[in-house]
Amino acid sequence: MKNFLILTLAITIFSCGNGKVNEPIAVEMNVKTITLNDKQIKNAGIETGVPEEKELSSVLTVNGKIDVPPQNLVSISVPMGGYLKSSHLLPGMKVRKGEVIAIIEDAQYIQLQQDYLSALAKFNFIEKDQNRQKELNDAQANSNKVFQQSESEYKIQKITVNSLYQKLKLTGIDPERLDENSISRSIKIYAPITGYVSAVNANIGKYLNPSDVLFELVNPDDIHLALTVFEKDVDKISIGQKVIAYNNQHPENKYEGEIILIGQNLSHEGSVEVHCHFEKYDPSLIPGMFMNADINTKTSNSLVLPEAAVVTYEGKQYVFVSKSHNTYEMLEIKTGVSENGFIEMPTLLNSNKVIVLKGAYPLLMALKNSSEE
Repeated sequence: MKNFLILTLAITIFSCGNGKVNEPIAVEMNVKTITLNDKQIKNAGIETGVPEEKELSSVLTVNGKIDVPPQNLVSISVPMGGYLKSSHLLPGMKVRKGEVIAIIEDAQYIQLQQDYLSALAKFNFIEKDQNRQKELNDAQANSNKVFQQSESEYKIQKITVNSLYQKLKLTGIDPERLDENSISRSIKIYAPITGYVSAVNANIGKYLNPSDVLFELVNPDDIHLALTVFEKDVDKISIGQKVIAYNNQHPENKYEGEIILIGQNLSHEGSVEVHCHFEKYDPSLIPGMFMNADINTKTSNSLVLPEAAVVTYEGKQYVFVSKSHNTYEMLEIKTGVSENGFIEMPTLLNSNKVIVLKGAYPLLMALKNSSEE
C-alpha cells in the first residue's frame, strides 16, 4: 500500500454517552492521518487540548549494599600474639564496651612483666644514686665526668622503664597494679565499642600472630545504605530525599531512610556512591548485604498529557496531533513518569501542539483497520 493512498474505511465508533454501537461511517484517511466529520468526532468523544506543565513525582530504583563507616567497624587483634585460651563470642552476639571478650596467654607476657619490674627496680636504685651524685657535684666532691655518667645511666634506664610501661599498656596489663606477686601468663582482651560481633576468626588453642584479626565488631549506631547511582540520574537526587530499601529475599520488608551524603567523584563505571541513613536500625541488616532502594524524585515544569491521550501500538507509544479542522496525525513519542492520571512527555517539546486528549483509542483502531484493508 502506498504511503499516501487515500482509503475509505467503514469503522465502528462507540458512543460516549450510551456505549451503543453506531452505524458504520465512512472515514477518509491515509497511513498516519485520519479525517473525521463532526458527527464522527462527537460519537468518538474526541476532545483536544494543549500539553500543560506539571511537577510530577517519580521513583528512581537503584541498588547497593549495607555499609558502616570505618570508625564503626572494629577489627580486634593481639598486639604481641599468643594462644587463645578462652572466648565466648559468636557471630551476631551483642557486646558492651569494656567487656572481656577473650583471654590470651603466652610466655612472652611473663617475660615482659619480669623485664618491666626488673627495669623499674634498677631505675629506683639509679635514681637515688643520681640524686647523691648531684649533691656531691654541687659540693664539688666528685668530678663532672662521674656526675655526667650517672646522669646518662639515669636517662637510659628511665627510657627503658617507659618503653616497657607502654608495652604493658598495649597488651592490656596495668603497670600501676603490677608487682612481683601479680605476674600473670595471660592477658584480657576488652571490647573497645558497644555493638555486635560480625566475625569470629579463631578457635580455642589457636596461636595468633599480631597481624591476625581475632574478631570483628560493628557499632550499629551509624549503619547505613551505600547506593550506586549512575551519572544520568545524579541530578534527580538530593540530600534529605526519602528512600525505601528492601532485599530480593524478603521484598515485603521495607526499611525507611533518607539520603545524607552524595559522592562527588565519578567512578569508571559512570556512577557515584550515595549514602543513606536508616530511620530505625534492624539487626537483620548485616554489613555487605545487597539491597534495592526506591528514591522519591521529582521533575519540574515537565510537559504532561492525560494518560488517555497516549496509545500503544506494536510496542510504541503515540499521540494524535490536530493538523487542521477534523484531521489528526498519529505522532510517535517517548513518555516519562506518570502520576495522578498524567504522563510526562519529554520528547514533546512544543507546548502549542493541539493534542487529542480523549478519543485517541478509536482513532488508533480506525488507522489500524485501514492498514489491514
